[in-house]
Amino acid sequence: MKNLPQFNTYFRALLAGTLLLFGQACSEEFLDKRPQGEQVTEDFFNSQEGAVRATNAIYWQLRQWPTHVFSFIGVSSITSDDAEKGSEPNDAIFLNEFDQFTVSPTNSGLNDFWTGQYLGIAKANQVIQRVPAIQMDTTLRSRLIGEARMLRAYFYFNLVRTFGGVPLITAIQGDEAPATPRSTREQTYQQIETDLRAAIAVLPEKSQYPTTELGRATRGAAKGLLAKVSMYQGKWPQVLQLTDEIMKSGEYDLSTPYEVIFTEAGENSRESVFEVQAAALPQCGGGSQYAEVQGVRSAQAGLGWGFNVPTQDLFNAYETGDPRRDATFLVRGETTRDGYTVPQTAINPYYNQKAYVGLNESRSPCGLGDSGKNIRLLRYADIVLMYAEAANELNQTPAALTALNSVRARARGSSTTVLPNVTATDRTQVRNAIWRERRVELAMEHDRFWDLVRQGRAAEVLRAAGKQFMQNRNEIMPIPQQQIDASGNVLTQNPGY
Repeated sequence: MKNLPQFNTYFRALLAGTLLLFGQACSEEFLDKRPQGEQVTEDFFNSQEGAVRATNAIYWQLRQWPTHVFSFIGVSSITSDDAEKGSEPNDAIFLNEFDQFTVSPTNSGLNDFWTGQYLGIAKANQVIQRVPAIQMDTTLRSRLIGEARMLRAYFYFNLVRTFGGVPLITAIQGDEAPATPRSTREQTYQQIETDLRAAIAVLPEKSQYPTTELGRATRGAAKGLLAKVSMYQGKWPQVLQLTDEIMKSGEYDLSTPYEVIFTEAGENSRESVFEVQAAALPQCGGGSQYAEVQGVRSAQAGLGWGFNVPTQDLFNAYETGDPRRDATFLVRGETTRDGYTVPQTAINPYYNQKAYVGLNESRSPCGLGDSGKNIRLLRYADIVLMYAEAANELNQTPAALTALNSVRARARGSSTTVLPNVTATDRTQVRNAIWRERRVELAMEHDRFWDLVRQGRAAEVLRAAGKQFMQNRNEIMPIPQQQIDASGNVLTQNPGY
């Protein structure tokens, strides 16, 4: 395996006033998938063009290694019963700690994850604080600040789900600023909600952007993220209201066939609420390693490093004939629609098809490590299932069943023999059916572990899957020791670590 990039910047340095905008980060046209390459100057925040570039730098951070590649996969997926480390047994052994919940404060992947989220926050803070003073189109200015606030909320949502309460850095900090102590979990969620409500107030809907700007934060994406944030706090009336508004907006639907969603043809479709934009540019530099690290690993025509592979337990979770299993799993010996055959010699029996880049899809000349595979962060089916769960919790079970069955109807397609409608009326049975549907519909999409934690089932389910999960400890991860040291012990460790 190639040498893995390491981010050794300490906590306070990450939050310093210098904006880390280099290379691809500086192009105002990145979301249009064009080349980039300009460097920051002292007068970067003195023009409308600079404001757009600064905002695009936050999006650039979304596809970087510490934000959404190795560490993100370890924290959000390998921890679940849907996935295991995969690859060669002796490769990237630090990921075994996520698989078995033996992760320690010195785990390098854990520090990468922290770093990636706070780099995004630092860039968002620059836009939120400095763009208001720029003489520019006022509507655009408000929109860019709204984009930054939604993205900052997303980074903090990843942090609070992973670590509990974290330092709330909402303004530019200089090199000499004292380290910021941790806020509580409740305070962190309050800040996330404040940012999202501010974003909702100013962001356009998806259809109001030109096609060249697809992928930007939208009102629907901010509402969807706020709905999920509310779900994690058990605020069911808020979840119901927000998801209902999204479903009635006319911006999204379930018309995209399930097997198309994760292909190049499915990017930014009616299913897409928010996804990270990547591009296979002729001159390279527009992609991400997200697909590469999960690709089929084999000496014979391998496509990647083979990490984050689906488990047998997930394979068995699908109902007989559910087409979503075939759209999620790549199996040894299988030949895909584009003509790729998974070698029988592949190291692992299964691979994540949702991260697969087809032979007939755009390819970067720099290889799969520069893949144009978009990273799906929030889908419309998730919105519908959140609505179903909220309706059921609020004793509106008929509405919950209608929403739940609409997701199943899309999955079964034209078949009349698979995935029949759920007809249970008992609220507990319907809740369990929704939870099961979330697992198979959103499999390998980085929700399962955090879903189990919020549902209060993590210990039961993960122990049954053979993981060494300890209740009242492993629901959150340890604070990286590197960050505690850099803070001069201002940051405190989570209990049990």
